[in-house]
Amino acid sequence: MAKRFSVSINKSWCKGCSLCIGICPKKVLELDDQVKSEPARIEDCIGCRQCENVCPDFAITVKESE
Repeated sequence: MAKRFSVSINKSWCKGCSLCIGICPKKVLELDDQVKSEPARIEDCIGCRQCENVCPDFAITVKESE
């Protein structure tokens, strides 16, 4: 069975640079109407954590769901 992941964004830390959006191989993230990153297709997340690693503000956390 495939692993599931959760992606949480600290909106107060996110500055909307969209680096995470560009690096995500599965296009899980997109900008919301307040120009902050948000998980739009969380079911597609493969847990690579590239978004978490590229975020200059440490606003993204990726965890394996239970």
